[in-house]
This record gives sequence, structure tokens and C-alpha cells, in this order.
Amino acid sequence: MNNPLIIAVDAMGGDESPNKVIDGINIHSNKSQNIFYKIFGNENLINPIIKRNKISTDRYDVIHTDKLVEGKDTALSAAKKGKDTSLWLAIDSLKKNEAHAIVSAGNTGALFLISKLNLKMIENIDKPALSALWPSKKGMSVVLDLGANIECSSKNLIDFSIMGGALHKVLFNTEKPKVALLNIGSEELKGNAVIKDTYQVLTDNKNNLFDFVGYIEGNNIMDGEVNVIVADGFTGNIALKTAEGTSNFIISELKNALSSNIIGKISSTINYKNLKEFKNKLDPRLYNGAILLGLNKPVIKSHGSTDAIGFANSLKVCEQTIRGNLIEQIKLNIN
Repeated sequence: MNNPLIIAVDAMGGDESPNKVIDGINIHSNKSQNIFYKIFGNENLINPIIKRNKISTDRYDVIHTDKLVEGKDTALSAAKKGKDTSLWLAIDSLKKNEAHAIVSAGNTGALFLISKLNLKMIENIDKPALSALWPSKKGMSVVLDLGANIECSSKNLIDFSIMGGALHKVLFNTEKPKVALLNIGSEELKGNAVIKDTYQVLTDNKNNLFDFVGYIEGNNIMDGEVNVIVADGFTGNIALKTAEGTSNFIISELKNALSSNIIGKISSTINYKNLKEFKNKLDPRLYNGAILLGLNKPVIKSHGSTDAIGFANSLKVCEQTIRGNLIEQIKLNIN
């Protein structure tokens, strides 16, 4: 391969790893060209799965370590395990410019801390933000921060707006994404002092990267009228968990209703195509891949409980951030 994109992969993080990780790499590698995977983890567990998937030997390299960060570890205890866990080694390869980005489905707190210990922040950005994709009526929206920062200043929220706008532009080729602040109302007087200060600054200072459209309320997040939704980590995380719980509830209740009696089963058979499209719209695997924005290299967090399809989608997001020069986009627009 000529100058391939190199993705560092923590193969040992998350449920059912390394099986889902290697299976996910196989799915992604069959759809993407000129990608090379640096896989960090226990080669005695990884190699048989690679062999089963028949992944070409010129597409990967396995860097062996039998040490890993577990889900039960705190961020601090994970860091204290040393520099030879699969997570630390994967991030370190990014630091040494041996990879263009990293993906892990492992411990979120550990990923954040070890990334911040090894990677520099983009100049003039004070705090990183965790962003993710949400489905809407008109495609996908970027939402951030989703839990990296409980308390945020006005400058932090402005930085998040720029980073989120750059991310949406890279992922979806949007000319000028529409950015809004998540708030308890759409009126200018609503919200706390930080929100109102941020609103004023974004209103008074136009940004070439995005259009600021004001406030958005929680019940309008999925309308699709806004491309980037900005919040502090406390508010954003609650909104995310609420949306995930609601989605799971709807899918579960619909499945029960369509399988509980003969009429429901007949109806589900007749409307199979529409129901499949509806389920896919709410399938979290299809928009898996949160991004820790603000660091000088792309760090992608796959959901720990996702499967191979979900992990493959996180690799796709990773690839898009590299090809779209996400970090450079942010650097060009940050103040």
C-alpha cells in the first residue's frame, strides 16, 4: 500500500474483545482501501481470530502485550498499570507519529486520562470535549460535550462550537453547519450566566466555519434543523442517556407489540421493509464512534458493549476524521 492511513487499535478494550474488534476490522477493511491497522493486544487471542477472518497480512501488524486496562479500573489505576497495556501502547503509537488515529472500546475514563497524559492539546483549547453522532429527521447531528467536562466556561462552549462545526463539516461535507446551544428554552433570557454569555459572544462574533442559530431545547434535538448541538458535559451526558433509554424502550415495546399476537405478526410481515428502516434509524451501532475533540490527534471511543458492526462504524468515523484533516480544520478556526 502507498502511504496508507494507519489506525492504532486497542484490541482488548470493551465487552467480547478481542473478537468483536478483529471482526470489526475485517468488516471495515473489506469496505475501505489503503488502511493499515496497528493492533495492540494479546497475540495468542488475536491471531486465531485474524486467521478465521482471513485478513490479508499486508493490512495489519499485531503488537503483543498481555497487559490490559479492565472496565473495573479507575482512570488513575489504569494509568498506574504502566506503559505496556494495550491501551497505553496504542495511544503512545499516536504520540510517536506511528499512527494517524486511535480507536478503543475500552474504559472511557482511562482512555481520557492516558490520552491527555500522552497527547498535547490543540493550542488555545483549554478542555477536550466528547462528541458523538445522533440520528435526526434529516440525517446526523453532532452533539458535545457528552461527559468529559461537568463544568464549562463560556470560552469552553465557544471552543466546543468550533470543534463540533469542524467535525460535522469533515464527516458530512456540510458547507456551513448550523450550531445551537442546548438550553431550557429558546428565549434569549433563558438559561444560566455561562449559557447567556456564550450566546452573546457567538451572536456578536460571526465564524466562517458555522452559522450560530441560537438555542435549542431538548425536545427538538432530533428535528434535524441544527447540525451541531453544544452543551456542558453534565447536561449533554444526561441528554444522551435519556435519548438512548428512550430509543431502547421504543424498539423493545414495538417488538413486543408485533410479536404478542397473530395480528401483530401479520402486520409486521406486511410492513417488514418499513419496520426494518425504522429499526435501522434507531440502531446505535450505525452511529457508534464518539470523538475526544481538542487533542492534537484523533482519539475515537467505541461503545464498550457494541458488536463488530458497531466497532466497524467507529473505524469508519476514525477514517473520515483522518481523511478530512479534522485537527487542521479545528486549528484554522480556533481563536
